[in-house]
Amino acid sequence: MTGPYCYAYPHPAVTTDIVVFTIRDEQLQVLLIRRGGEPFRGQWALPGGFLDPAEDLDQCATRELAEETGLSGLYLEQLYTFGRPDRDPRERVVSVAYFALVPSQRLVVRAASDAAEAAWHPFRALPPLAFDHSEILALAHRRLTAKLGYSGIAFEFLPNTFTLSDLQRIYEILLGEVVDKRNFRKWALGLPQIEDTGERRCAGNHRPARLYRLKANHRGHTIAYPGATS
Repeated sequence: MTGPYCYAYPHPAVTTDIVVFTIRDEQLQVLLIRRGGEPFRGQWALPGGFLDPAEDLDQCATRELAEETGLSGLYLEQLYTFGRPDRDPRERVVSVAYFALVPSQRLVVRAASDAAEAAWHPFRALPPLAFDHSEILALAHRRLTAKLGYSGIAFEFLPNTFTLSDLQRIYEILLGEVVDKRNFRKWALGLPQIEDTGERRCAGNHRPARLYRLKANHRGHTIAYPGATS
């Protein structure tokens, strides 16, 4: 064999797959694309694609997400490497999975590249997925809920200002269970990372609720919720 990519030993292909979570319609949702080509034409899958020889993994994940969904500027965290020999019917493919969180205000997506469609789907009512993407999604969800116990990841789903009820609802959606209101508020009000803005928000006939924000110098700091499993 001759050519610039001939090697003494077989080389598997490398891809990246990206799990993007958001909260909308009071549900945890995930971004999926409908495949426009084989294999699994017409089936839903995670955004992703093959690594170009001249780019690193982070660049590949960022490029594929933008090309297939139109989303850009997201912080992507590497999740895990999936390498089961039969995971792709075309050839031996190793995939490095990433996951990202996006507030509901940034829900403008569009299909492009080899994706026939891009859309949000409730995490607890997903369609059948191509490849081993169900396995990737399950691991991403476990990572997401585990991080509630040692990080401020829940705040990534909130706008700049929020009520304590907003914050509690985020935790309930992510954990999939009802949280005790009194204990949650006691914990939240004890956080040094949030501050009262001095503003109020009206909601129907209810009493105006206090608005809070995450202090700028505390973004990324640990905000461990004791009700989460770490």
